[in-house]
Amino acid sequence: MVEQNRLSHALIFLGKEGSGALPLALAFAQYVVSLPQAAPVVEDLFGGMTALEPTPSFIHPDHIASQPAFQRAEQLIHPDLHFTYPVIPKKSGDKPVSADYITEWREFIRSYPYGNVYDWLQFIGADNKQGNITADECNDIIRQLSLKSFESEYKVLLLWMPEYLGKEGNKLLKLIEEPPPNTLFILVAENDEQILPTILSRCQLIKVPMLENRDVEQALIERAKAAPDTARQIAGICEGNYREALQLLQHADEDWQSLLREWLNATLKGGPMAQVKFVEEVSKLGREKQKQFLRYFNHLLEQSIRIKVMGLENVLLGDNERDFAQRLNKIASVSQQQSIIEELDRASYYIERNANAKMLFQAVTIKLYHIIQNKTLILMG
Repeated sequence: MVEQNRLSHALIFLGKEGSGALPLALAFAQYVVSLPQAAPVVEDLFGGMTALEPTPSFIHPDHIASQPAFQRAEQLIHPDLHFTYPVIPKKSGDKPVSADYITEWREFIRSYPYGNVYDWLQFIGADNKQGNITADECNDIIRQLSLKSFESEYKVLLLWMPEYLGKEGNKLLKLIEEPPPNTLFILVAENDEQILPTILSRCQLIKVPMLENRDVEQALIERAKAAPDTARQIAGICEGNYREALQLLQHADEDWQSLLREWLNATLKGGPMAQVKFVEEVSKLGREKQKQFLRYFNHLLEQSIRIKVMGLENVLLGDNERDFAQRLNKIASVSQQQSIIEELDRASYYIERNANAKMLFQAVTIKLYHIIQNKTLILMG
């Protein structure tokens, strides 16, 4: 788009959690503000027009680091690069804006470039507070972008998670539709259905796909120094979500398979006492580990379905996982496994929303029993 001079004034980078939409959008914003300004054109003595210095028509991203402005852009301190993201009040009665948290934002981007909103809000100490992009923030955006750029050809606003704008986003409609010259809006979102339609319709959509398993595996080995076998297993579970891959790597020594075996034995053979013991044990893990445990169970169920449909020789798994997946095929049909997967997905959703872990896992245990033993497919409205 830049090379062909077809850069839209408003872009939405749309990608699910862990896809790298934010690092990609940030790299593009840094690239744009680092482009040199066009040299001023002056009239010579004979009425001709000439530029004081020739300006390259296009600079490839591989060579942008040589530009003087790039170092400031890379450190997120370039004066023409602005950021908006969900924030919380620092104290009661505050009207927070993103600039209040700019130091924390720079540190967060350096440490957790693939982090999600939950990671960000925990990073700034939100606890259970809800993040928001406020009306005051929208007014601040309008003020900042109405000013002339300091040194770059473009003024760039990177707005992370426009889903948190709410109706206050209507304040930005006129600015997005008719921005000042050389003003670029870059919105980074995970769910286009939660963005105001009036904003969505004014932006060019760029869809960021999930990462390939082999790319996640390679990154875990080269960047996170994971063992090849561990990296391969995690890449298979995380489904292209690099954030999830890093989370799983932190707990790679967890024996999820033994815990899962304990759960299924308690559900199908052990009776109420064994089930209560398991629920007590899993409720102490903490929210992130509980989600990873459920995701691991889902991963094995998906592999067991693939084995049944595609054949054992066409599914790449370690010996232990292959054996466990085959055992799952013996106790549950494809339709039963599909029903279990839906229950586990629903349980993960509730865990993210602070459901009581004991009540949740007890309920899921009862549902698993009925799905497997009684062949009851539990349907939720």
